[in-house]
Amino acid sequence: MIKIEKYLFFVLLAVALFVANSSLAAIERLPATNTKSGRPVVSIPAHAIEVSKNVFSLGESVDPESGRKVEGFLIVHPRAASAKPDGTPGNGNAGKGSKCYTFLASSAKWKSSESWVVNPSNNSGISDASIFSILDDSISKWESAAGVNILGFGSITSDTLEANLSFMDGLNEVYFAPLDEGTIGITIVWGVFGGPPSGRELLEWDQVYSTEYDWSLDGSVLTMDFDNITTHELGHSVGLGDLYDTSCSSQTMYGYADYSETNKRTLESGDVEGIRKLYR
Repeated sequence: MIKIEKYLFFVLLAVALFVANSSLAAIERLPATNTKSGRPVVSIPAHAIEVSKNVFSLGESVDPESGRKVEGFLIVHPRAASAKPDGTPGNGNAGKGSKCYTFLASSAKWKSSESWVVNPSNNSGISDASIFSILDDSISKWESAAGVNILGFGSITSDTLEANLSFMDGLNEVYFAPLDEGTIGITIVWGVFGGPPSGRELLEWDQVYSTEYDWSLDGSVLTMDFDNITTHELGHSVGLGDLYDTSCSSQTMYGYADYSETNKRTLESGDVEGIRKLYR
């Protein structure tokens, strides 16, 4: 009888440990939830592979319209030192002949414009109209520099938006949500980035702006200026990459930003040269 009781004890112990470990594993797989908004944190997915600084491949998918094989990239915009140190547009070496632009992939650009949608609800009290207007105006800056219509027309929605980090879903979405600590915003771009240059094309974009920061329209202290960050992020949406050479720190596509910075609202010489070369 004693042997049977010991056997049953160890069986029950093993079952209890299995259940506990299974529950723990399930908890670990759940997305982190932001205590302020109650929404899951939009994090870099486990399957993503960092292919260059702050750029992660999301793997392959299929364009739901054409059936073409596509690849997705997630670009992280971290908070760091001010991108344009003295606040004067055009400072640095960008105006002295240096190549202060880079592409997500050579010749990878939009060949037809598509509509986009924004849920402007934010944690800083900025009006829906202001969020939409800044996005629309920032798109116009890039399109004016390129000389072509690139991203098309937008609209406002109250629907909950969710950028897909695993496959292309045919929607171009912009919204606010919790992001990983230290991340101001992310842009996801799907398209054809390899093969013959003539076949490369951008096909989808999404942007998420962090609710972990306070936002403003005037570069107030300890806030992120929405126009400043949006103009940079839209540079990725149209096909440009980040710059990390400090000689290009005056450019809008320089890869860092900080509180109260407003200098990225304008396109500088390298930004303009890059977008013109991509869409010529």
